Amino acid sequence: MQLLLRAFLMLSLATLLHAARKGQGVKSVKSRSGTGKSKMASLVLDPSVLPQIVSTFDSSIANKSLSPWTYRDSYVESRVPRRISHAQCLTSGCLSLQGGGEEANLVAKPIHYQVLVLHRVQRRQRRKSKRGKKAKSLYVFKLGTEVVSVGCTCVRPSVYQSPNTQ
Repeated sequence: MQLLLRAFLMLSLATLLHAARKGQGVKSVKSRSGTGKSKMASLVLDPSVLPQIVSTFDSSIANKSLSPWTYRDSYVESRVPRRISHAQCLTSGCLSLQGGGEEANLVAKPIHYQVLVLHRVQRRQRRKSKRGKKAKSLYVFKLGTEVVSVGCTCVRPSVYQSPNTQ
């Protein structure tokens, strides 16, 4: 439950950061129970705190690892966050501690982590209003998950023995 709350807070922060970069506010709808009516609240992030929040990936760990990796970005316009970095292993094996190349008895494998993302989906168009004006396109956010490679590690290769082999 705590992990879900943290993920929700991170997605909320990402939405606020995205809106603050564009100089926009974020509107939040809070529904009252029983009445069906809702209240709008506009949230604006103070731009002076952005340098403290925004950080870049530190590639020094990736370069010092026995199974080094690099990052590849995926960008999806309708996803929050729009840009997610995925790790790609640079070697198939693991580097030797003595510096003599790759060791054959270890394999470099990506470390996967499942993250929560929001997908912006267009809502069905409403009919024309009574005044004859065309309705605006509305979007909703749907919660989803995505598997992200966050780094690489050294593992022993899996060896499968056939039941017929004795």
